[in-house]
Amino acid sequence: MSQRPAYFDRYETIAFERTDSGILTIRLHSHGGPVVYASAHHNDWVHAFFDISADRDNKVLIITGTGDEFMAVEKWDLPYDKTVHWDQIYWEAKRVLQNLLDIEIPVIGAINGPAHVHAEIGLLSDITLAAEHATFQDLPHVPGGVVPGDGVHIIWQELLGPNRGRYFLLTGQILTAQEALALGVVNEVLPRERLLARAMEHAERLLRMPEVARRYTRVVLTERLRRLIAEGTGYGLILEGAGIQDAIQNLPK
Repeated sequence: MSQRPAYFDRYETIAFERTDSGILTIRLHSHGGPVVYASAHHNDWVHAFFDISADRDNKVLIITGTGDEFMAVEKWDLPYDKTVHWDQIYWEAKRVLQNLLDIEIPVIGAINGPAHVHAEIGLLSDITLAAEHATFQDLPHVPGGVVPGDGVHIIWQELLGPNRGRYFLLTGQILTAQEALALGVVNEVLPRERLLARAMEHAERLLRMPEVARRYTRVVLTERLRRLIAEGTGYGLILEGAGIQDAIQNLPK
């Protein structure tokens, strides 16, 4: 294994740790604590996922959060009132999920608690584990009067099926970990203290695959999702941005 890559220390919202065998764990955070989702996270993900994908020393990826939450709180800090503001979000959001799915090594999600904001960052994993107290919701969109067009409209309908997915998004439904397990959203539910150890067990097992077979298995298993995200996210973001602009223009004077 080569020396510590420079990009491991480039992102203020992501902590990187890699074993000598190439199992990379990234821990999402805000100032070392649970994620309070803001623009820095959005921007970091776009570039970090690309860096991870380009580094051939990474063999398996584990994605988790910090403390007892995966991502439950949002405090967005960029304005929406002009097209130029939305353009930055549009540029990044088209690439976040695509760059994540373009990581050509197996990805394991370890959802360490409530995932109410961008839960799809963990749920797009090839193997998804959840802590017993985890819950799942799409909080920032319909509950906040916003079109769910940044890829969640694709992911949740894929995970739950069209009818359940639309219901989930339109009602702001909260799923418990056990409900998510029963619906096929996650693969295992574990005590919080067992979560990362179980993720590491899966990662070590996957390391026993030949290198190219392991990488190409990830590629073939994500082909459909990559196509759907590429087809639908840009258009969804345009509709989301239009809805936000309409809401801003109609605010009481």
